[in-house]
Amino acid sequence: MNISVIGSGYVGLITGACFAEFGINVTCVDNDTKKIKSLKKGVVPFYEPGLEELMQRNIKAGRMHFTSNIADAVDSSLVIFIAVGTPPRGDGSADMKYVEGVAKEMAKHINSYKVIVTKSTVPVGTGEKVRNIISKNLKENTDFDVVSNPEFLREGAGIEDFMRPNRIVIGASSDQATAIMKDLYRPLYLIETPIVITDVKTAELIKYASNAFLATKISFINELANLCEVVGANVQTVAKGMGLDRRIGPKFLHAGPGYGGSCFPKDTLALLQIGKENNVNMGIISATVKANEFQKEKAAEKILSVLEKPKGKTICILGLSFKPNTNDIRDAPSLFIINKLLDAGAKVRAFDPVAMQDAKEVLPKVTFCKDVYDAAKGAEAVVIVTEWNQFRNLDLNRIKKLVKDKFFFDLRNIYESERLSKLGFKYYSIGRA
Repeated sequence: MNISVIGSGYVGLITGACFAEFGINVTCVDNDTKKIKSLKKGVVPFYEPGLEELMQRNIKAGRMHFTSNIADAVDSSLVIFIAVGTPPRGDGSADMKYVEGVAKEMAKHINSYKVIVTKSTVPVGTGEKVRNIISKNLKENTDFDVVSNPEFLREGAGIEDFMRPNRIVIGASSDQATAIMKDLYRPLYLIETPIVITDVKTAELIKYASNAFLATKISFINELANLCEVVGANVQTVAKGMGLDRRIGPKFLHAGPGYGGSCFPKDTLALLQIGKENNVNMGIISATVKANEFQKEKAAEKILSVLEKPKGKTICILGLSFKPNTNDIRDAPSLFIINKLLDAGAKVRAFDPVAMQDAKEVLPKVTFCKDVYDAAKGAEAVVIVTEWNQFRNLDLNRIKKLVKDKFFFDLRNIYESERLSKLGFKYYSIGRA
C-alpha cells in the first residue's frame, strides 16, 4: 500500500516513519522546500529520541520519500493523512486554515478513490468540513472517504507510542474506509492493540477529551499540593495513596509548576471554545485552565517572595523544555517563570540539554550556559523547572561551592528536603511542608 502524509512536523514525521517501518511505502509532503531537502538527508528538524535513526533506516530501504509536490503524492497514494498544524486563535479556538487549505489543494488532484485521514487535532465537525471542501473542488466526480484517526503521541516517547499504543481510534462512515484503515494498522494486531471503531465526530472528540482529562489530573494534584503546603502534608504521598486506587491510577499525579507543551494548553482552550459554540458549559475544563495559570504564577511568586529583593540577583534555571526528552518550549512553565524574574530585575543563567537553541529566540536577555555548573556560577538561587534525568543526581557539593547564596527551588520534587538542608541549602519544593 502507498500512503502520503501531508505536513512534516512532529506528528507527520513520526506517522510517516513508523508506517514505513511497518513496510508501507510512505511519501511525506511539506511546502517548505528547505525542510524537504534536509529531510531527504535524514535530518530531523526537532529533537525526538530515535526518530532520526528510524527515518534514515527507512530512507535507505526506499520506503520513505519526501516531496513538496502534493499532486504526485495524492496521485500515487490510496490513503492520505493530513498532519498539519492547528494553532490556537486569539479566542482559543483551533485555526483550521492549514487543514482547509490542504483539503482544497488535494481535491484538485484526486482522480480515483482515496481515503482522506485527519491526523491533526481538529474540532468536532471538521470531517464534514473537509468532505465539503473536497467535494466542491474535485475536477471530476470521484468517490472518497474522510476518516478521523487522532494521534496520542507523547513528545519524547512518540515512536514507542505509535508502535505500542494504548489504542487506535478510527472514525469512519464507510465499511471500505474502515477496512483499509484496519489493514494499515494490521502489524499492531500481533500485540493485541485495542481498536476503537466509531463515527467521525466521536473520534474527533476522543482526542480533545483525553488531553483535557490528563490536564485536569495535573491541575487537580497541583491544587492539592498548594493545600498540602498549608496544612503540613506531603503531596507525593497523597498522590501515591490516590494512584494505588485502580479507578484513579498514578499517571499525571505529579505536582509541579503547571503543564505546558503543544497539546494540553491548546486543546483545553479549544475544547472550551467548542463548548461555547454549542452552548455547553465546560466548567471543569475552565477550572483546569485557570488552575494551571495560577500554578505557574504561584511558582514564580514563590521564588520572588523568598528572594525578597530580586533586582540585580542572579538566578540559575535548570530546564527550559516543557518536559524532558524534547526541545519543545511552547507554553513551557520555564518561559513564564523566567519572564517574571526578568521583569522583577533579576538576571537569569539557564541550561537545558536540548532546548537552548529554541529558547534563545524568545529569551534574548537570558545567559545560556554550557552545563549545570556553569549556570550555577554566582547564582543566589538554583531553580529546577524540568525534570531531565541528568538533574536528578547533581553534584550538590560542587554547586554549593559555585553559588553565591544557597536558595534551591525544586519545582519537580526530585530531591529530599532533609538531604538538601544538611548540605546547607534553603530548600523549597511543591506541596511538601
